Amino acid sequence: MNLLNSKKKGSRHNLLFKYGMLLLLIVSASCSNTDDYTPLVPEEDEELSGGSATSFIFSPDAFGFSVDGLSLDDQITFGVGNSLFNQSWVTAPASTTARDGLGPFFNARSCSGCHFKDGRGRPPAFEGELAHGLLLRLTLPGIGVNGGTIPDPIYGGQFQDNSIFGIDREGVLSVTYETVVVTYSDGSSVDLQKPIYEMVDLNYGAMNAGVQVSPRVANQMIGLGLLDAIPEAVILSYEDENDVNGDGISGRPNYVYDVNTANLKLGRFGWKANQPTVKQQVAAAFSGDLGITSSLFPEENCNPELNCDEISNGGSPEIPDENLDNVAFYAATLSVPARRDFDNEEVLQGKELFNSINCSGCHIATFETGAYAIDALANQTIRPYTDLLLHDMGDALSDGAPEFRATGNEWRTPPLWGVGLIETVNDHTNLLHDGRARNIEEAILWHGGEAEAIKNSFMALNKEERTKIIAFIETL
Repeated sequence: MNLLNSKKKGSRHNLLFKYGMLLLLIVSASCSNTDDYTPLVPEEDEELSGGSATSFIFSPDAFGFSVDGLSLDDQITFGVGNSLFNQSWVTAPASTTARDGLGPFFNARSCSGCHFKDGRGRPPAFEGELAHGLLLRLTLPGIGVNGGTIPDPIYGGQFQDNSIFGIDREGVLSVTYETVVVTYSDGSSVDLQKPIYEMVDLNYGAMNAGVQVSPRVANQMIGLGLLDAIPEAVILSYEDENDVNGDGISGRPNYVYDVNTANLKLGRFGWKANQPTVKQQVAAAFSGDLGITSSLFPEENCNPELNCDEISNGGSPEIPDENLDNVAFYAATLSVPARRDFDNEEVLQGKELFNSINCSGCHIATFETGAYAIDALANQTIRPYTDLLLHDMGDALSDGAPEFRATGNEWRTPPLWGVGLIETVNDHTNLLHDGRARNIEEAILWHGGEAEAIKNSFMALNKEERTKIIAFIETL
């Protein structure tokens, strides 16, 4: 019995020893894996979205600060431009001659009426609410003067739902929504909202039956001068119109009419890259949104059904070149907020996923600016996450309205910098050219055309991975 018990005890000890060794190996392997794991780290200066033109203020005024490095004179110019950007224009004639000439038709009374706090507009949140920075472009099929668009013969190139006293407005903008359900492979779903636009209560007769309607929402103003300072050759190096590299992405430039030089020039600004310079973008907004003439756009937006010569104006032009230049300088020198949580491990994992499914095929992270008239914007390493090129985004996002080289399906890649602060600045998270996407996830799910495969790759990820990509974008 003693010998038998001894053998049993020995077997039990051997068994315990074997289990102990196995446990030790598992623990050792686990520790070894932990020791071998290298945490992800951000790139050097990755938080500096605008290079030295980056600001570190993340308040509701985050989009409204000038870049560092401006001279005293430039700081004064920035201040004057800021004042003009925020001032409300009034009907002519007025004692305040520096800001009269509004209308006769308009969408807003000030630049900040669409770009509140230099930020982003949005469509009506419910039926009957007025738009806050959403407008409708109107064009007819065909090619117009200088290769541009052909406006509606009565309502012009932009529907304007406000007018000065004594003049009937053009009509009322109405937006309703249909629900589009998108379902992931895990069974979860997202309800997208598809907008339907109507222009009702028209006061000057019917529009042309062939009118093409393109909704556009006002974008945040940050970093425009930095985008202007990217050398053209660098932007064109990403052109791949015939998809030679076979990645499904075929970005191409838009060439648009430059009023100042009377030539076609690379388009950089606007949802279809339809403006070549910051100054022309600003002047076009004064003309179309406020009804303010300038030396670049001297014609009044006046309905031919009216006797336009009898309507008082604020001079010819209504905004002098000096003031137009001040506003353009202001727009060009608004700084880009720095990234937040850029070194967070989950954010860095989201960045890797963002790149792995090729979101970076259009949203190019890093550029170097070149020589530029504003020294503070020259020779900077910037991270705008755009290529400034046109891409076919599919039928679901098409407006059916070509503009210069851009087709109805094509849109310029919007810069992503600042997207995570829109809610802080503007109290909403609406995205895309017409604000239909109520958050980043919805914006991704609307992608089609060249981005269809990338969207499908996003949808194939598990929820945790999708959440990490969104968390990364929210830091931009």
